[in-house]
Amino acid sequence: MYLTVVILTKNEERHIARCLDSVAPFASHCLVMDSGSTDRTVDIAEGKGAEVYFNHWVNYATQMNLGIDRVPQESEWILRLDADEVITPVLAQEIRDRLPSLGADVEGVYVSRRMTFQGRSIRWGGIFPVRVLRLFRAGRGRCENRWMDEHILVSGNTADFKGELIDDNLNSLTWWTEKHNGYASREVVDLLNLEYGFMAYETVADLRGGQQAGVKRWLKERVYARLPGGFRAFAYFVYRYVVRLGFLDSKEGTAFHVLQGFWYRYLVDMKLHEVKAYMSVHDADVVDAIRDVLGIKIHVDATDRD
Repeated sequence: MYLTVVILTKNEERHIARCLDSVAPFASHCLVMDSGSTDRTVDIAEGKGAEVYFNHWVNYATQMNLGIDRVPQESEWILRLDADEVITPVLAQEIRDRLPSLGADVEGVYVSRRMTFQGRSIRWGGIFPVRVLRLFRAGRGRCENRWMDEHILVSGNTADFKGELIDDNLNSLTWWTEKHNGYASREVVDLLNLEYGFMAYETVADLRGGQQAGVKRWLKERVYARLPGGFRAFAYFVYRYVVRLGFLDSKEGTAFHVLQGFWYRYLVDMKLHEVKAYMSVHDADVVDAIRDVLGIKIHVDATDRD
């Protein structure tokens, strides 16, 4: 079985060796798509035997699909992994034992993803473990065309593995908040596209089978997105922190639920309001408003714009 791991990087010297070491027991090849690291990321990755490509950052989906296009022809399976994630020994063993025996009709494999925040595993709040499709047959899967919360799309059958991967970012809280500020802008692009349709649009909410990612996306797009801005962020936080017992995650968990469950979602709503206010005041179309307010350039055909 020939398996290629595709990892996206930019300044990940703190994580990349740990990530590559975790896939060493089963990976045939590791491919790193770097978007301009200025630290030792590339040297470390190449020292671990990974093949490194460079591409200017557009968004995660673009970068991941470029990586998928560059896997060796002999690859049978692809594993999508973030640099700050690690494969647990249980999942590594499951990949070695079960993956080669899956039927030809199986195009993707769901695994569980857990997260740590400030050194503590997040166990409450109803959000972990998340079931994510990270393993897929070469030539059968692509990253959906979105600016945020991207998933791998396959059209065939899927299997479920019990093992887990762990998202354990070791950077500072300042780094985390700056990163999520950028995430919020990208999520606003997707919300505006859902309303104005200025780009091609893909979503796991359209997939059959009721997988967790599709159900959550459907709720986000068909229910959450239609609630009043600001209020929905507060309601979501109360659901996670009170109803789903997020307060049991101790001090670090409280910080995570407040920041990711309320602050981040409220930031998205306010950025969305800011873009729409700019459109109204300046009589600007949505693509120009995104550029001027969020600093994100959207490339669309002129015929696609209103």
